[in-house]
Amino acid sequence: MRAGRLLSLLLLLQTRGRMTAQELADELEVSVRTVYRDVEALSAAGVPVYADRGPAGGYQLLDGYRTRLTGLTGEEAESLFFAGMPGPAAELGLGTVVAAAQLKVLAALPPELRSRAGRIRERFHLDAGGWFRQSEDMPFLADIADAVWNPKKLRLRYRRWGNQVVERTVGPLGLVLKAGLWYLVAESDGQARTYRVARVEALEPTEEPFQRPEDFDLVAFWAEWSKQFEERMYPERVTVRVTEAGLRAARALLGLAALRALEGVVPQGEWTTVEIPTESLDHALFDALRLGPEAEVVAPRELRERVKARLEETVRLYRDSDSS
Repeated sequence: MRAGRLLSLLLLLQTRGRMTAQELADELEVSVRTVYRDVEALSAAGVPVYADRGPAGGYQLLDGYRTRLTGLTGEEAESLFFAGMPGPAAELGLGTVVAAAQLKVLAALPPELRSRAGRIRERFHLDAGGWFRQSEDMPFLADIADAVWNPKKLRLRYRRWGNQVVERTVGPLGLVLKAGLWYLVAESDGQARTYRVARVEALEPTEEPFQRPEDFDLVAFWAEWSKQFEERMYPERVTVRVTEAGLRAARALLGLAALRALEGVVPQGEWTTVEIPTESLDHALFDALRLGPEAEVVAPRELRERVKARLEETVRLYRDSDSS
């Protein structure tokens, strides 16, 4: 266990340069005191690691020192072939690059690891797209990816929700693949914004360099943006009494937002009161009708009255058709 940690510490210093004891402790998930002992062990083993004192100090390796202790474990070799899935890479124009890299890694592995890594492609397949959705036309994705790698501003014409067309000059911060859909995260008017790549109708790369903020965290931004997006998409809340069968039906029929809201809910007797997010009362009306007698709307009152009126209309329809 300690040998693996020492190797990880050594590789962190080799790849990242100077790091503080606290930064190393956070990365290795150990205490700062353990980092001190590990650094002493590396130094005693002849690794040229030294410390700079002061507020801007930290540990680093002697300039030019490189370790060759970079062998892969079986699990690490296998995991490489989950990272280079061909679909998204091809969309970015990197399909042949990924394939070539995989061939090089396979050639460098010893036979036993080569066999294990090769089986990944035979037994696991990632299909990132959603069901019942055709692939989107994204003629500018490769150009956008190039601007992300080589930061330069982009001029684009973009079709927003509601078919409103706008023109923007943006600084590319990153690309995100979500459920088969590509999104550009870019700085516009001093703020990070999100653009669905398939809605870019025209794009013109510029020669104006873009200084990407050093403290921008794409993963953290996307997590927060996704949370806010879901809250905007489901602003209404509906209180419903459901039977045990209604609880199962709601989880199966009402989508991911309802599924998350009902996570961990267990039946409380004959009826269980739950709160379910919804896009609008119109959506909630049809959702309530889908659950039939297994659910009763409690609030808001307006929705309860609308469900009641629609059911009465349905009863009249069938009564009139039976009498004709």
